[in-house]
Amino acid sequence: MTEELFSVLISGVAGMVAAGIAMPFLLKYCKLKGLYDVPDARKVHKNAIPRLGGIVFMPAMLVGLLFYMFIFSNGFQGYFMLRTSSVLLGIGAVLIYIIGVVDDVIGMKATHKFLIQLVAALILPFCWLHINNLYGLFGLYDLPLWFSYPLTVFVILLIVNSVNLIDGIDGLASGLCICILTAYVYLYMQMEFTMIYAGATAGLIGALLVFFYYNVFGKASKGKKTFMGDSGSLFLGYALAYLSIKFTMNNPVVMPYRSYALLLAYTLLIVPTFDVIRVAVCRLLQGKPMFSPDKTHIHHKVMAAGFNMHQALVIILALFAFFCALNYLLYDCCVGATWIVVIDVVVFTLFHAVMNMLAKFRQDE
Repeated sequence: MTEELFSVLISGVAGMVAAGIAMPFLLKYCKLKGLYDVPDARKVHKNAIPRLGGIVFMPAMLVGLLFYMFIFSNGFQGYFMLRTSSVLLGIGAVLIYIIGVVDDVIGMKATHKFLIQLVAALILPFCWLHINNLYGLFGLYDLPLWFSYPLTVFVILLIVNSVNLIDGIDGLASGLCICILTAYVYLYMQMEFTMIYAGATAGLIGALLVFFYYNVFGKASKGKKTFMGDSGSLFLGYALAYLSIKFTMNNPVVMPYRSYALLLAYTLLIVPTFDVIRVAVCRLLQGKPMFSPDKTHIHHKVMAAGFNMHQALVIILALFAFFCALNYLLYDCCVGATWIVVIDVVVFTLFHAVMNMLAKFRQDE
């Protein structure tokens, strides 16, 4: 395990160094070309900020992965046998990355962006990567393909767009993703045939740490601040979707049967996915367009309750940690997965009720 841990750490450092070298040049390019994120009805920032910070995520992850393969496999032995499924998955990731870059640079219609996301999402099931077992959730276990494939595509689109939409305040999307990806590094390191996923994920975490520093602590007045843009958030969402479905899928050839697999992956993604579902349901009930900009996301609610941006970041990350601890304790006490989901929904609803109450008190003052 010492050699594996060393390789994963090297991958993370390599990704961090690659992103650290690229970021200053990227910020200068944004300034030269005027590529700024301009405030609108959905956003909380007041100034134009360079929006291409997330463009470094995929290249830095690949740099980290290359270092990992070189160290762990003694010169890439066995890694040049590319399967068709691997190529298709790479194409899906590149598609997501490209539409993010295009949207950040010249803009793209939401419908066009969604269609390409759909194509990228369809790739995973056709590469035999799908949610094939619910491990007792709602009384269901093995799933038939006619149900498994559409469910998988829906979950991919949900995760991709939830990360994209929760990217609303400094450090939130990157901070959550660092926590989630770190958990996946640990989980994939525990199994014999999944170490390469830990290596790739560590490289992405390295890039995210660099971005987090520029995003949260960088000064806009000194040209050191940046946003990840769609190129970063969409790619992060796709990476999380892949890692989550890979971990959830019951495939004894690669990973042993784990009764907790779906619950664990679901727990890691509660905050962004619950939020986007809540917002979507509220808009439908109010007769509003699904993609209309507003300030009803979780970070907007917390800030409306009287907290500043950094306080809101800490509160939401604490909520994430609370759900992880709560679900672990409930599972350890042999509470069924269905009841755990019900309890999570109640807790999430209570959290928003408290935020709404605080916002109302603030308005009445």
